[in-house]
Amino acid sequence: MSNYQHILVAVDFSKEFNSVLAKAVELQKLYNARLTLIHVVEYTGAMYTGEIPLPEDLDLDQRLAKQAETKLQEMIDEQKLANAGYQVEIGTPKREIVRVAEEQEADLIVLGSHGRHGLQLLLGSTANGVLHLAGCDVLAVRVES
Repeated sequence: MSNYQHILVAVDFSKEFNSVLAKAVELQKLYNARLTLIHVVEYTGAMYTGEIPLPEDLDLDQRLAKQAETKLQEMIDEQKLANAGYQVEIGTPKREIVRVAEEQEADLIVLGSHGRHGLQLLLGSTANGVLHLAGCDVLAVRVES
């Protein structure tokens, strides 16, 4: 098994995320690794309200990113992750997670996987996308959805 030096944890703020973070922290302690939390705000232009597409609202994206930064800082404080860093990006989660992992030379990405089947699996989850795009190890922690 590799000796990981930098672990990137993809945070989705779901209630199941605590088990993902617990596994990442366990590995971080085991390897005395650096820990970075990342959250990706998906473009609001990709969201729809009913049948009416929202115009791309960069201002809304920025506000969501700011809220995410506050939540990540609170998470770091609550979990007493003294040396952890965090990053918030705007874009497609799987692509941004992989890009940041490469930029920061992370050697392990930890994220939650909901173990979906059928159509949801066919369409591809973030975990599945990261697994196929990443140049480093990926640990998908199974969470109950």
